[in-house]
Amino acid sequence: MEKKVAVNKDLQRERDRCTFDPLELTHLLDGGPEKTQARRDREQLFLDDPELQDEIPIKYKSHKEIYEDGVRKACIVLKKVRKLQEEGKAGMDVFSHVLGGMFGSGLLKDGNPLVLHYAMFLPAIMGQGNLKQQEYWISRSWDGNIIGTYAQTELGHGTFIRGLETTATYDVSTKEFILNSPTLTSYKWWPGGLGHTANYAVVVAQLYTQGECRGIHPFIVQLRHEETHEPLPGIKIGEIGTKLGMNATNNGFLGFDNVRIPRENMLMKNSQVLEDGTYVKGVNDKLTYGTMMFVRVVLVHDIASYLSKAVTITTRYSAVRRQSQINSEEPEAQIINYITQQYKIFPNLAACLAFRSAADWIWNMYNIVTGELDQGDLESLPELHSLSCCLKAVASSDAATGVEQLRLACGGHGYMDASNLPATYGLVTAICTYEGENTVLLLQTARYLVKTWKLAIDGQPLPITVQYLLVFSRGGKQRPWQNSLDCIIEAHQAVAAGKIRLATENFERRIRSGVSQEDAWNETSIELMQCAEAHCRAFIVRTFIEAVRENTSVSKELCVILQHLCELYAVYWVLQRLGDFLRYSSLTNEDVPSLQAWLENLLAAIRPNAVGIVDGFDIRDEILSSALGAYDGNVYERLFAEAMKSPLNQQSVNESFEKYLKPFLKSHL
Repeated sequence: MEKKVAVNKDLQRERDRCTFDPLELTHLLDGGPEKTQARRDREQLFLDDPELQDEIPIKYKSHKEIYEDGVRKACIVLKKVRKLQEEGKAGMDVFSHVLGGMFGSGLLKDGNPLVLHYAMFLPAIMGQGNLKQQEYWISRSWDGNIIGTYAQTELGHGTFIRGLETTATYDVSTKEFILNSPTLTSYKWWPGGLGHTANYAVVVAQLYTQGECRGIHPFIVQLRHEETHEPLPGIKIGEIGTKLGMNATNNGFLGFDNVRIPRENMLMKNSQVLEDGTYVKGVNDKLTYGTMMFVRVVLVHDIASYLSKAVTITTRYSAVRRQSQINSEEPEAQIINYITQQYKIFPNLAACLAFRSAADWIWNMYNIVTGELDQGDLESLPELHSLSCCLKAVASSDAATGVEQLRLACGGHGYMDASNLPATYGLVTAICTYEGENTVLLLQTARYLVKTWKLAIDGQPLPITVQYLLVFSRGGKQRPWQNSLDCIIEAHQAVAAGKIRLATENFERRIRSGVSQEDAWNETSIELMQCAEAHCRAFIVRTFIEAVRENTSVSKELCVILQHLCELYAVYWVLQRLGDFLRYSSLTNEDVPSLQAWLENLLAAIRPNAVGIVDGFDIRDEILSSALGAYDGNVYERLFAEAMKSPLNQQSVNESFEKYLKPFLKSHL
């Protein structure tokens, strides 16, 4: 019988004085007790498999070993998923759970080489392929007969999709497309699984037919032989090397030298090339970007998951770690009792729930808009694109900053790989760049906001997420400041509207002075980027507050906790952007002290329940993978046990002593 591990006394004391039931928060986040149990059963099934457990910490393995182990584990995981589905024990949601940022990064700690097959290759076919193509390719992909990836980014071009250099030229005599990489910079660079895992890819290339360039289009290209896995003729392929994190993801490069594919391999749901080379343009060019939009929407959930892991680790560690004295008459204090420590942790704790609320909202919107697109209704597409861009950018940037704050809050122990904070930072900061670099995405949103501001001035009806602009475009003033959530929602909207107005006016002023539209946009880009961020923050704050208000079924105790976290998130960002609120909203200098006091009171109110809240996230130790954040709080014992796993500790005298140190010591320098 397994010996029960004692829980650290400080951590147990935190749990004993918690004022609500953490399990109720777990059920709320999962969507009900049944879903909690299903998730836990699923996690148990995978985590109890000895083949998915690491005897040697991943940091002590070579790059080659990390990749090979990643492939082995990914295959085991996906076989288990398939078995669950065959037995009727899981639906489509099992993929998002097993491959997602929470559970997925617990199973495969340094990335999954098969993730793009499900996250981008299949969605691209579903979103860009016609019915015949979907029928053929999805059946092959879903059954695992082929492994795909999504090859868009190039060595010389990332977010600027129109600048991609890879070409696909239609040969009417053979009814084939000829793919070429005309320059080194045109090599595909970054796709996950491309290096040595995938044998097919959706390749985004410039389409040439009848002597004209028709812009970027997606093509399905076979890369490797289905039996031998050898690269096919004309395919130049490999892995790009080690990175800050995600080293099992097998990011690769790909070049083409006169590679021919059948005409039917162009995904033709939106645009087509007929047998004679005639080009049939799609209804809307933006539909080509549907796969990226889907991934950005999904990423917000992953961002919330990574931040939840980091905040759980740091909260529990801060309850266990004692350092210095607040009062000289008392013993060393738990570091969570320092207000500065609470200020590092609790806003990030609130952000976890804020991002989840925003992620749920935009996921629902994505499903609605996708249904509308299938009916030929494109009206909501620009709003969804704009929102997915800025939300991915702001959430990933905040989470990367947050994870680093939380790592620093753990002192030297947070710097150790055993804390799992460095690896978590590597995962979350990568999101700031992939699927659209954040600055570029904010400027995409700004383009939409400038157009919307002009519509607002003309009194045109606006989509729901930008309706607030109608009030402020007509000279509407915010009511006098009150320390209330309604006032803060309105203040965030006032800041966003003010920044959008100013950016638009400066952009237009430059054009009137004779500057070209393109140069005027570049010269105004700082303000444009900032107005997009402000718009996004207004959206997150409003969505979080509305989600908390709609949770009427929860207990009074949990309701109080959610209210505190909601208020903290809203107040924190007012104080973080104080200059903007003094400039654009009704906030005055005289209001600031009471706002600061409100924040400090919220920190004090959240303090007794901080451990209970992260317990409510219900993240298993195997998924946290942290010596600092385990449920039992035995930080020092776990750190020492991890240290003893080092290969350098497997022998008392390292061979370098006889080779180098001993001769040096005897050399009488």
